[in-house]
Amino acid sequence: MASLLWGGDAGAAESQRLNSHFSNLNHPRKNLRGVKSTTVRNIDGSINNIKEDDEDDVVDLAANSLLNKLIRQSLVESSHRVEVLQKDPSSPLYSVKTFEELRLKEELLKGIYAMGFNRPSKIQEMALPMMLAHPPQNLIAQSQSGTGKTAAFVLAMLSRVNALELFPQCLCLAPTYELALQTGRVVEQMGKFCVDVQVMYAIRGNRVPRGTDITKQIIIGTPGTVLDWCFKLKLIDLTKIRVFVLDEADVMIDTQGFSDHSIRIQRALPSECQMLLFSATFEDSVWHFAERIIPDPNVIKLRKEELTLNNIRQYYVLCEHRKDKYQALCNIYGSITIGQAIIFCQTRQNAKWLTVEMIQDGHQVSLLSGELTVEQRASIIQRFRDGKEKVLITTNVCARGIDVKQVTIVVNFDLPVKQGEEPDYETYLHRIGRTGRFGKKGLAFNMIEVDKLPSLMKIQDHFNSSIKQLNAEDMDEIEKIDY
Repeated sequence: MASLLWGGDAGAAESQRLNSHFSNLNHPRKNLRGVKSTTVRNIDGSINNIKEDDEDDVVDLAANSLLNKLIRQSLVESSHRVEVLQKDPSSPLYSVKTFEELRLKEELLKGIYAMGFNRPSKIQEMALPMMLAHPPQNLIAQSQSGTGKTAAFVLAMLSRVNALELFPQCLCLAPTYELALQTGRVVEQMGKFCVDVQVMYAIRGNRVPRGTDITKQIIIGTPGTVLDWCFKLKLIDLTKIRVFVLDEADVMIDTQGFSDHSIRIQRALPSECQMLLFSATFEDSVWHFAERIIPDPNVIKLRKEELTLNNIRQYYVLCEHRKDKYQALCNIYGSITIGQAIIFCQTRQNAKWLTVEMIQDGHQVSLLSGELTVEQRASIIQRFRDGKEKVLITTNVCARGIDVKQVTIVVNFDLPVKQGEEPDYETYLHRIGRTGRFGKKGLAFNMIEVDKLPSLMKIQDHFNSSIKQLNAEDMDEIEKIDY
């Protein structure tokens, strides 16, 4: 398997430049009011430049998706129930427990095992027989990062490729440059024993002269660039494409113009082309888009994650200001044996201030906010998982999808609220759901100002759960907490 942008020394240099850019990437965000730069020293002595602002940290869907790909290098064993809706309900429903049952080419089996996959994940058990069937079947599948969906559609592409035919045969669309590169790396890893199969990236910065004869069989790119390559530069003959993959559809439709680009590309594909669409979420907007772009599909859905508060004891501490909150936090931290803790702040400014305070008091903490690159965030989360820091201070960029078994306590240093001070129930659920995972008990503490008490009571009523008041000055009361 060769990864080429446009071949030769120039192609190798361009590939190196793009990969370098990827590793140093900062995700652009909206301009922020009243921003000033400050520095926070990490535990390892390195410096993070953090911008101070008093606005909520914005969750970026594409950045979150890439983060989950980076931190879930090994398969996540999903607890979700898998639902399969077949276009032909009378057809037998096959599932596999081993990769050998799929009767793959030897070089593909070697590539799968070299990546560390020992057996199919739950979604792969159901999806792969459909994706590899003859004649090819279209598929719409819901699956979060880490459940093996990228490996599944890469396997489908590599299985359909004829290495002797030197033209684009498989086309994969990703919503961002970074996600395209990440998918390409999976193709390169899985296909490393497929010596005559090559992948090419249709992404910004990879300029291919008009009239270039593309001989690479797999094209991975973003909708805008792929559209140009197909219709403006005439580099790809869409009538010869055998597999069309649309990855991260929920992120795709969140990006202006990408839905239309994708539909225009899909309409030029031959009727026999296999079409595969994947999305982490299946909101109504994603469904409407999927139904427009994938004709006559099989559908694989995951039952929605049922986060429960039943095994999490919730408390609140009334505070006057953030120094008061910090003192209460120190009292709790000094009185309870903690495995690891995640502390949520609503703004980057509060998160940075709290990090400095805790480091100055000798605590091992790390800071995670949207100002960091995705790879920096992944590195911080991995260090936290490895126990190198006991406390992770973060904004809402870490409210979902980060499962660390050792987390016993979650602290809401700020209550999650929407614009207009309405409680953000979903974010509250996902924040404190970071503890009490894997059937264990957990503790959640809310540090709130008196004027935020009505919002907290709304949250209590919404979830029909008990949130008890705690006197953080009473060490005996704190020590009696059963955990």
